[in-house]
Amino acid sequence: MELYSLKMRASNRKDGIDKHISGAEKIVSEGSIGLYLEALLNRALNHAKGKANFINLKIENLNKDDILYLDSLPVSTVHVENYQEGLTRIAIILEKMNIGNAKEIVEKLHETNNMRGAILLDVDTLERLEPDQERGIRATYMDADDSFLPENKEVKNHYNEAIVLATKVAYAPNIIGEICISDDPDYVTGYVASKETGYVRITKLKEIGSQDGGRIFLYRGGVSEVQSCIDYLEKQKVLVKNVRSLTNNKWNFIENTLENFKNNNLYRSMNELSSAQSAHVSFQGKDMLMLASNSYLDMSNDAQVKTYTIKIVEEYGAGSGGSRLTTGTTIIHNQLEKLLAKFKETEATLVYNTGYMANLGIISALCSKDDIIFSDELNHASIIDGCRLSKAKIVVYHHNDMNDLEDKIKANPCVKGLIVSDAVFSMDGDIVNLPRLLEIAEKYGLFSMIDEAHATGVIGEKGLGTVEYYHLDKKPDIIMGTLSKSIGSEGGFVCGRQILIEYLKNKSRSFIFSTSLSPAVMASSIKAIELIMNEPQRVQALQENVRYFCQCLRKSGIAADSKTAIIPIVIGNEKKAMEISKELFEQGYYISAIRYPTVKKGSARLRVTLMSTHTKEELKRTAEAIGNIVNKYQRGREE
Repeated sequence: MELYSLKMRASNRKDGIDKHISGAEKIVSEGSIGLYLEALLNRALNHAKGKANFINLKIENLNKDDILYLDSLPVSTVHVENYQEGLTRIAIILEKMNIGNAKEIVEKLHETNNMRGAILLDVDTLERLEPDQERGIRATYMDADDSFLPENKEVKNHYNEAIVLATKVAYAPNIIGEICISDDPDYVTGYVASKETGYVRITKLKEIGSQDGGRIFLYRGGVSEVQSCIDYLEKQKVLVKNVRSLTNNKWNFIENTLENFKNNNLYRSMNELSSAQSAHVSFQGKDMLMLASNSYLDMSNDAQVKTYTIKIVEEYGAGSGGSRLTTGTTIIHNQLEKLLAKFKETEATLVYNTGYMANLGIISALCSKDDIIFSDELNHASIIDGCRLSKAKIVVYHHNDMNDLEDKIKANPCVKGLIVSDAVFSMDGDIVNLPRLLEIAEKYGLFSMIDEAHATGVIGEKGLGTVEYYHLDKKPDIIMGTLSKSIGSEGGFVCGRQILIEYLKNKSRSFIFSTSLSPAVMASSIKAIELIMNEPQRVQALQENVRYFCQCLRKSGIAADSKTAIIPIVIGNEKKAMEISKELFEQGYYISAIRYPTVKKGSARLRVTLMSTHTKEELKRTAEAIGNIVNKYQRGREE
């Protein structure tokens, strides 16, 4: 079998100066060259340090007899709290290797920043031995013996590549160790490696976002032997055997995933509330103004809702005892579905346990592998997962861009298809162009479906949702919604023609195989919907609060405009968004920071959601607090 060396070097050339972006290499069989070249090219074009405008790809045939096979170094991990502690641990490890200048060597790491290669350092004299000190020494011609193509070819496997390089370097003549910090701004883990210590991973060696990084090869020996060391590093072909994935310890992949979340300010935790979900909540013994809840009409704490729910619990008990198709349907369940159909002005309704289960169940029941689903790029995760579960072909169109939707439909003709979109988009608060979507669906004979989770009880004069908002006579074929937002309870639902509901009762797996929601939950939804229908002023109070709050935000220097209860304030940087949210929490404002993967990386935001029961004074005070804190951070960035 013929083997080939593939090398990729990517840089950004500007004014005759090259800024190194990425470099990688593989040793592969002839039949895999195309796949690996594509992977390397994708990596060059999709790197955290920026997009390369100059890419060099080199293919070289290798003589198998020239290849040296080495056993992978053993691996251990040192967990540290911050990068300063990580650098201290490097010095401690070096001292255990009988290196007397450990602290001075660690200080030299800053000299490696932006170097393409490594420093070759005499550990006893601290003399740099590389002939070209601007370029450094580059270890090349190496790979794992059992190299594999990652499932996502754009993702760099930092660990796999590092252990290969560290193993080769450890066996170089007169090299007694190596220190490495990645220059990838999204990766803060580095290592110290030697034949004596093995490969020692240190979880933090720089701050997240920093492009600083580099490596030092630690040399001990005569000057006359330096060239043989360099020749080995730069020319010897090496395949490293038994490169064990970090996941070989079954818990390591979980530990490292969580560590990565923390390093990238993406780690999530739960806040425990000790009060009802309302305009004010108790959090850690402190009264907080709730501005992150989806209970837009404050129904979950409404006195009439609670009284009726307690009455139904007394009559029907706490649980349903089975699925809807066995013992889990009571008079209360049927009563809620009839009321929902009346509220949404459709023939029939079916209730699911959650909105997530509704979208999974509806879409996977309607579509299969021979169908096509046209989905907005900013649709909720439950829609995306429902599309995937259906096994239909998924065509994603630009957000709320009906021209792009129609172009995609023309390019992907189908016998049976579905257009699906959020009605109100949960992270941006904008509203689907429903008139145009329905026109396109009708023109091409496709099912139309909208998710009204954040529209029901929020938009339209009576809170009926998107159809009322646009004053339409025609409705989507499938109207999905939740009972957990404005209705303040729990569950999801689908409204439409009777034939659709009968089909879903018999075909939708998330409905058929779930124990039904309790009568108490059904009761709370019934009373809340009755209140919305009989007291539209609740909806109008919410809409007035949205108008007033956006006005107050603009006066405070924050660009804001929304027709829904969701007001996003885009910060961008994940860490800054977390810091602003924390500062607002400390001042008594419960406002969440939304980060990747809920929104695109680099578009982190404060997601403010309003209730109909917030007062004007509360909203004015909140807008001023947000303005003061956000503008303070903005000034700090400019300075």
